[in-house]
Amino acid sequence: MIDTSERRVALVTMAHPDDAEFGCGGAVAAWVRDGWEVHYVVCTDAASGGPDEAIDVSQEARRRITELRKAEQRQACHILGVASVTFLDYHDGLLQPTLELRRDLVRLMRQYRPTRVVCQSPVRTWRPVYTIGRHHPDHLAAGEATLAALYPAAQNPWDFPELLAEGLAPHKVREVLVIGAPEPNFAVDITSTIDVKLAALRAHDSQVGARFAEIESRLRKLAADLGEPHGMQYAEVFHRAENA
Repeated sequence: MIDTSERRVALVTMAHPDDAEFGCGGAVAAWVRDGWEVHYVVCTDAASGGPDEAIDVSQEARRRITELRKAEQRQACHILGVASVTFLDYHDGLLQPTLELRRDLVRLMRQYRPTRVVCQSPVRTWRPVYTIGRHHPDHLAAGEATLAALYPAAQNPWDFPELLAEGLAPHKVREVLVIGAPEPNFAVDITSTIDVKLAALRAHDSQVGARFAEIESRLRKLAADLGEPHGMQYAEVFHRAENA
């Protein structure tokens, strides 16, 4: 395993507000307690996250949803101890792994120079999971764009040379953790931080609202099931790969 003791910086890239809290909130809280500096990137404007029964889907209504969900994400970050959150504001529900998105992610990787990057899986898994949301096309697109940014673009001076003009030198990310991947191979013990994870998730009131008790019950069971094979009371799991 790589030595991450010298520079403990992690960059978490997600499609929407609340994705990180669902997928890695416990791990993030554990890393922060262990001295890591964690930064979030949210790729979309979250403007499609309103109630399913909505009649008003005007631009003004979408703007209000965006503002609310950004405020909720900032509150969740405060609870977890996340150092910063950047919103890229791509259209919610229409995210694509474009070169523009890749460049934006490379820019942030070179700016924050993380040792560890956490992202969503760019591929589907058909094993039973807590929610079909893992197959959201925005999640897949965010994962694909992040992995393409991570290698080789972030470390290659020949990719996006305009970033050199911005003073952003190439940076090699040493480790990637993928949420929801078909073959998880790495577990993080969140026994001491699951309550922090749930408190951060609760900050997303517009999304979890009256369903929170049910969501909490399911997430505790899922974390317990994931932890059992590793001798942990609660865990989050990832596919982990090193960039040698």
